[in-house]
Amino acid sequence: MIDLVSDRRDPGSGSHRTARRIHRRPPWPLTVLAGLGVAVFVVPLIGLAGRAPWTDLARLVSSETVVDALWLSLVTSLLSTVLALVLGVPLAWLLARVEFPGRALARAVVTLPMVLPPVVGGAALLFALGRRGLIGGPLYDATGFLLPFSIWGVVVANTFVAMPFLVITVGGALAGLDPGFERAASSLGASPVTVFRRVTLPMIGPAVRAGAVLAWARALGEFGATVTFAGNLQGRTQTLPLAVFVARESDRDTAVAISLVLVAVSMVVLVAMRDRWWVRSL
Repeated sequence: MIDLVSDRRDPGSGSHRTARRIHRRPPWPLTVLAGLGVAVFVVPLIGLAGRAPWTDLARLVSSETVVDALWLSLVTSLLSTVLALVLGVPLAWLLARVEFPGRALARAVVTLPMVLPPVVGGAALLFALGRRGLIGGPLYDATGFLLPFSIWGVVVANTFVAMPFLVITVGGALAGLDPGFERAASSLGASPVTVFRRVTLPMIGPAVRAGAVLAWARALGEFGATVTFAGNLQGRTQTLPLAVFVARESDRDTAVAISLVLVAVSMVVLVAMRDRWWVRSL
């Protein structure tokens, strides 16, 4: 009788415990394959750490070249994140909430930099915004302003490859948002701008923050579009990834030290954002 009462009080407890037991004892083929999958990511990191000049690490990462590249990377990645926020949040709202002809094509174009080889993206930027580009040519002739081989060229390249991450993150949050709250605010006389600022934006705030962090991390690690569009000039356009590329040929210890800095920053970002992308374990 006691057992029956216990079962009635918590009818899901048995299945819950069974589910936990299943998760603790997965089929061995899945365990083996999962272990190999983990090795694909862990082994290269172990190789990098094993090659690191730990005794000289502080000296290497404090050299003038590394400090210049680190400063430039931080400045340009933060500026590109701000630009991605200013342009990407309204773009995500438009793609998620407004029906217009060609919306599917617009979504594809916005997310294209995520799958496009970065070098191709840099070449496209050069042909569009370079000295003789579609827009860059008239701009240069009229003002003398040149984007390539400048810090602003780095910001543009970073924004091009990083903003899709923010747009997708914020767009997903908008798609799952209950529009009833916005309709209620509108029925009370709030203008569309007020509804977006006072209702929509606070509700998608966590997604905006997550998308901004992802965009910043992607901008920090950008290489291909930057080197193609902005060049690789020390103290001017040479970011940390570009410094790794140059140091790999002449000073391998410095290249490894810079790589460790980038790995550490990326790991901190991913660990901080883990609850955004992984379901909590039971």
